[in-house]
Amino acid sequence: MNFAGISNLRFITVTTLSLFLLLLLFAIDSTDASIHVYDRDPFREVGNAYLVSGGSEGLAASRHSSSVTANDGRSFIRFQNITFRRTEASAAKYSKTERRTGLVQVVIFEAADRDNIGGSPYGGQRSICCTPDLAKVEGCKQGEVIRIPSARDPNWPVTVNIYFRGKSLTAQLKTTGAYISKTGMYNLFFISCDPSLKGMKLTGQTSWKNPDGYLPGRMAPLKKFYVIMAIAYALLGIAWFSQYVKFWDDVLQLQHCISAVVAIGFFEMILWYFDYSYFNNTGIRPVALTTWVVTVGAVRRTISRLLILCVSMGYGVVRPTLGGLTTKVILIGVTYFLSTELLNITENVGTISDIAGRARVILVLPNALLDAFLIMWIFTSLSKTLTQLQAKRSSVKLDTYRKFSNALLITVILSVVWIVYEVYFKATDPFNERWQSAWIITSFWDILAFALLCVICYLWTPSQSSQRYAYSEEKDEDSDEETEALNSGTPKGDISLVKQERREKNGQNMDEFDLDEDDDDAEGKRE
Repeated sequence: MNFAGISNLRFITVTTLSLFLLLLLFAIDSTDASIHVYDRDPFREVGNAYLVSGGSEGLAASRHSSSVTANDGRSFIRFQNITFRRTEASAAKYSKTERRTGLVQVVIFEAADRDNIGGSPYGGQRSICCTPDLAKVEGCKQGEVIRIPSARDPNWPVTVNIYFRGKSLTAQLKTTGAYISKTGMYNLFFISCDPSLKGMKLTGQTSWKNPDGYLPGRMAPLKKFYVIMAIAYALLGIAWFSQYVKFWDDVLQLQHCISAVVAIGFFEMILWYFDYSYFNNTGIRPVALTTWVVTVGAVRRTISRLLILCVSMGYGVVRPTLGGLTTKVILIGVTYFLSTELLNITENVGTISDIAGRARVILVLPNALLDAFLIMWIFTSLSKTLTQLQAKRSSVKLDTYRKFSNALLITVILSVVWIVYEVYFKATDPFNERWQSAWIITSFWDILAFALLCVICYLWTPSQSSQRYAYSEEKDEDSDEETEALNSGTPKGDISLVKQERREKNGQNMDEFDLDEDDDDAEGKRE
């Protein structure tokens, strides 16, 4: 066996074992907490209230009814060092002897109870804070958040009052947290209805925990999903690299690229598991690790798309190089990588809440346009390649490319259908109440990419006859003759005889044609 192939196999084995050892290390539980950090966050004016959004996460019901300080099987939102700081101008309005000189309220509610916060006098514009008119209609207390008890539990939504005292510039929250007894999408807000507290800032942190760890509800299922995907890539890698090493001397450049995509895909799934496992155990999303994950993912997506584009162009099959298109392919690759990297960093790095920001929506558009452009380029190139193969009557290559084009067409159709479904899913769920099934939206794209990669691996599996896919200056009729001979059971040593017989037949036909022409000329002269 080739020593280079053995070396590659050893490297792959050692790398795989190392990754699985790291996987076990990251599986060790930690006792830290999931953290939403507030670093002098300013209160912004919304309607007749001033507020700061403390977070939004899907939380599952606790498995045990105990205190919020328990660590096992319990869901809670815990407050840590929550401090409100008002301006000196606001504090100067009061004397040191006054007991309550400003009110801030902590409000926790499930998305299903969102209408239980705020009210609307006489069917007009909805207000968060109680006004004189609403006090008459709703019976609320003027200057406080309007709270209507939930039909399922009169103690929800939860509101906690924090008062400033005298001329003090700061006020602290003494409550430890809230215990979650029902599965749902929970929202936390810090709200003030006092206009004199305009300019107030918030510092501190909150810890959100599910029964099985600190991953937000939408992300929790993805931890197991990436384990399954890593196993799937590992199985594909074993099947592919066993052939790759066995037929090392016959491997094409295209098959080297496929090997890179398989390896990077496996590495990406392992890194995603590391990221989610660390987040679940500690509650802190590691910026460095998450950045590495999204970068590896962006590289994998970019290489995958360029691989499909180069295959569609017939690289190594109907053309030895990309020629003048090389610069364009590299340019679109770099652009796509940067676009994907920015989108993934915005969506994942440091992200804790279950609601994506506006920046993601802005970055999705250029990424989608690049994908659409690549799809058009791929199918245009694929059409030209199929035409060339038909003209050359290269049956083996043509059959492979037809299967590839069918798989690609199915992939694009499924992608379009899923995009429509994703738009519908998000449009009909503005408050993320279907968060428990939202992980499927993300996982579908990984499954689809893996399925297409499996098809490509199947069509271009390394073998002793891999070179029949390679570009050749000679006409492809001989390769067709070889294929026919092999299919009919003719030994390899007899293929040359088949070719010789055909050439002799062609030579006889040409001789007969020449004789006929000579006879015709002789008859013409007699006449």
